Amino acid sequence: MTSAAPSTRRVQARLDGAIGRITLADPDHRNALSRELSDDLAAAVHSLLADDARVLVLDAEPPVFCAGGSLDGLIERTHPLAASYAGFTALADAPVPTIAAVCGPAIGAGVNLPLACDVVLAGESARFDPRFLDVGIHPGGGHLWRLAERVGEQGAAALVLCGDSLTGAEAAAKGLAWRCVPDDDLPALATAFAERVAGRSPELVRLAKATLRASRALSDPADAAAVELAAQEWSVAQPYFRETVTRLRDRVRSRR
Repeated sequence: MTSAAPSTRRVQARLDGAIGRITLADPDHRNALSRELSDDLAAAVHSLLADDARVLVLDAEPPVFCAGGSLDGLIERTHPLAASYAGFTALADAPVPTIAAVCGPAIGAGVNLPLACDVVLAGESARFDPRFLDVGIHPGGGHLWRLAERVGEQGAAALVLCGDSLTGAEAAAKGLAWRCVPDDDLPALATAFAERVAGRSPELVRLAKATLRASRALSDPADAAAVELAAQEWSVAQPYFRETVTRLRDRVRSRR
């Protein structure tokens, strides 16, 4: 079942079964992160979550995934800088898995959008180009921290301080993206990932994502194991666990 979520001329959103699909839809402005687009993106995320989306997929109308902050907005400064990160923050805070399907360039603050997602899938046309310093502005929104988490401190320095950029294939090789495929294959790959998420217990998926996040703040593997044990004990007490394992056991026995 496909149902409509609040959409605007800048951001299209729809619920496809349990999959929330969000498309940046302002190609005339290269999907730049104006205050309006960012607010529309945040609204789309919140609306789809309220409609019980189990996974969110973010893509964009070509040819540019996102050109970064709106130049007019940066010059005129009619809104606080933090306001441009509302959409990014909504993605980063989502309790369900988030998948970015990136075709074309992601520039400046536009790189923050895939960095906010749990999984980045890249088309061969993708290019990740932070370029903040080229326009005389410091990175924001936790960009440096998230980038270093993916590509290491040296990678973040190369991209931000030295002005390097990565193609889709290079991003997959360096850890900024999980896979790179031909552009035409990207929608099907993103859908396959999302369908696998949507077919699992939503409560278990949310808990596993929360545990993954909590583990990143820990330095002692024993502490991480304790966090996982508490979540694991909760999971084996759920009816879903017994039903799933019983089906699996019966399937294995039938093959003997």
